[in-house]
Amino acid sequence: MICPFCSYELTRVVDKRESPNGKSTRRRRECQKCSRRFTTFERVETLDLLVVKKDGKREAFDRLKIRSGIVKACEKRPVSSEQIEKILDEIEADVRKEAADEISSKKMGELVTQKLKKLDEVAYIRFASVYRQFADINDFEKELSKLSNKYKKKR
Repeated sequence: MICPFCSYELTRVVDKRESPNGKSTRRRRECQKCSRRFTTFERVETLDLLVVKKDGKREAFDRLKIRSGIVKACEKRPVSSEQIEKILDEIEADVRKEAADEISSKKMGELVTQKLKKLDEVAYIRFASVYRQFADINDFEKELSKLSNKYKKKR
């Protein structure tokens, strides 16, 4: 590994840790010339997955894009970053199990809404209102009545 500070080619691994989900390895390295430390990450390289949009265009699966939508939906809610990362891991695992190399954006959105519904219903409503393009208050009322009916059945 080349040092990002002085471009020297010899570095040594000072510390190595597996991520909690076991899908990546974090390494702290030290340059043998300038003695500065830096971090590298190792992940399994997976096949590119394409998301097919409504208009038929295809774009690369982007975990950060999905994360951004989930973070916005969970803003000011009692949802930790660990919970968000866990949902992202689950979604990515589900998508990779299910799809060979393509998945529709509709299916992707449904996966996200299912996970958010279990995690936090307010975040779910926020995400669903954007994803399903709620046009007016009636759309919100319909979705909220579905949620309240679920609670009535549990009691």
